[in-house]
Order: sequence, then C-alpha cells, then structure tokens
Amino acid sequence: MGRKIFSALIVIGLTLAFSVSAASSQESFYKGKTIRIIVGFSAGGGYDTYARVIARHLSKHVPGNPTVAVENMAGAGSLISANHVYKVAKPDGLTIGHFIGGLFLQQLLEKPGIEFDARKFEYIGVPAQDEFMLGIAKASGIASAEQLMAAKTPIKLGGVSTGSGTDDLPNVLKATIGLPVQLVSGYKGTADVRLAFNSGEIQGLSNSWQSFRATWRKELESGALIVVLQETLTAHPELARVPLAINFAKTEEAKKLIRVVVQVHGPTVRPLALPPGTPKDRVQILRKAFMEAMKDQELLAEAKKASLEINPLDGPQLERGVGEIFALDSALVARLKEILK
Repeated sequence: MGRKIFSALIVIGLTLAFSVSAASSQESFYKGKTIRIIVGFSAGGGYDTYARVIARHLSKHVPGNPTVAVENMAGAGSLISANHVYKVAKPDGLTIGHFIGGLFLQQLLEKPGIEFDARKFEYIGVPAQDEFMLGIAKASGIASAEQLMAAKTPIKLGGVSTGSGTDDLPNVLKATIGLPVQLVSGYKGTADVRLAFNSGEIQGLSNSWQSFRATWRKELESGALIVVLQETLTAHPELARVPLAINFAKTEEAKKLIRVVVQVHGPTVRPLALPPGTPKDRVQILRKAFMEAMKDQELLAEAKKASLEINPLDGPQLERGVGEIFALDSALVARLKEILK
C-alpha cells in the first residue's frame, strides 16, 4: 500500500513539475515580445474597433504579458491581410490576423487572388457573431422595406469587396428577391463608407448591427440612417419590427441561397486566426487567453461603453464552422458563383 501511495506521489510530483516547467516555458517565450493583430480594414471601422478593444486586454491573460499592438493592412476587402497572414507572417504565435470570414466562401467559389486555404489557419475565435442589416439614408425618402422594394430607381449602396457582407448580401438579395440596389464597391472599410454616406455619395449600406451600433451611432441616433431590412435568419430583439429579407423570397432555392450567405457572414465573419504551422502549444495559449479576455470585466465594460456586442465563439467552434462552409452542396456553389462573381 505504501509503495502505491509513494508511486502516486511521484506521478503527481512529476505532473506538477511538468506543468510548472511548461508554464515557465510559455512565459519565457512571450515575455518581452509583441503580438501583432493585423486588421484587414482601415482604422475606425468595426473590425478595427473590436481588435483594439481586444488588444488592450489580451496581454494580461497571456503568460509573460506581452505587448499587444494593432496594425491596419487594408485592401481588397481584407484579402491582402489574409494572404499576408497565411503566406508571409511567421508561424510563431506573434501574428494574429483579423480579416473578414466571408473570404472563406470566396475560396470555395474560386475567387482569383486568394492565396490561402482557410482549412489550414489556426483559429483563436471570434469576439462577436454578426447580424447584418440594410441601412438606408433618410434623405432618400425610403423608411421601410416595402418602400425600398417598390423603388423605381436603384439605391446606391457602399461596399468594400466581394467576400464582405457589405457586398455579398446585397448581391444575393438582388438576385433572389429583386432588391433594387446598385453597389458602389471598393471602399477600404466601413469607416470610408460612412464618409461617403455622410457626403451623399451613397445612400446606404449592408453592415452588421454590431458595427452599426459601435461606429454609426451618430447616424442612427440622429435618424440619418434607417435600418429597413434584416439580413438575418431570426429577428434581432432590438429590431423586432424590421422585416427579414428572407421572408421576401418566393422560392425554396432563393431561401437556401440567402440562408447560406447569411450563415457565412454570421458566426464565422470576425475570425482571429494564426498562420498555418503555428506551434500547437501557442495556439492553445492564445485560445485560452482570448476566451478569458472575453469574460474580462474591464473588457466587457469598455465594449459596453463603445456599444460593441460580445458574443464569442472559441477556436474549435470557429474551426468547425469554417469546415461546414466547405461542405456546401455543389449546385448551390455553382449558383453562388454566378451571383457573387
């Protein structure tokens, strides 16, 4: 009996020693280092705002408390940054990409310029699961979905790029329910779209409610921007009276196409990802630190003040969600290629 207890104590002692050694190794790696979060859009937009809030609180949850800095690498609807994280960034656990998850669908649709395989990124998680809405300028004279659908002249919407919910959702709604819109794409981010909106260059945009609340607060509160349509599968509780776009669909195929694009730009749309080949122990460290940060009372207080919704998914859940995108029915993929080309 004494030998068994002695053996058990040795095992416990070795386990504790290993744990202490592993923790010490993790701390020694990150101590004095800088983690960069590379945001695929310009400063001032929703992705940038989320990244900067996360950056201010992530460090205290990473062993060694490294500095966390945000860099903007805007262009091509965040494709430039996604390619950079995949191909150029060192897989050392010091570079995190924050680009639009709609690019995963674009890979499936074989969009030119994609130089990554979404299934090979190492995923940390998402801070929020987006719910896209269509916002229209009050100055357009349109204040409801019914008025929009009856519009004789297409409404100009600002967009970022194919692969973004600013573009993909209006395009699929135009093809499936006859949404009368004209997309003016190519802006570097929703902050730039907001400038164009306020100057009268465009009359609206498709954007997440999370981003609207955080970075379009002035336009919403003044009534200059009116949310007329929900590009979601279920109504947001704050917008219960605003109709769902999918309810205007008259065929089952139309509903399936809308549902697919809505899902792509929902749970997987704000990924935090590491380059392929990042050591698994560092992936786990950052996954754990991220989820701890999502419960951090100081982060939650700052997010609330900035009207940022925190509704996270962890790394494994995000990884599964990305995998589901690549399991789409081939007929739907072919139709989406026509719509989102």
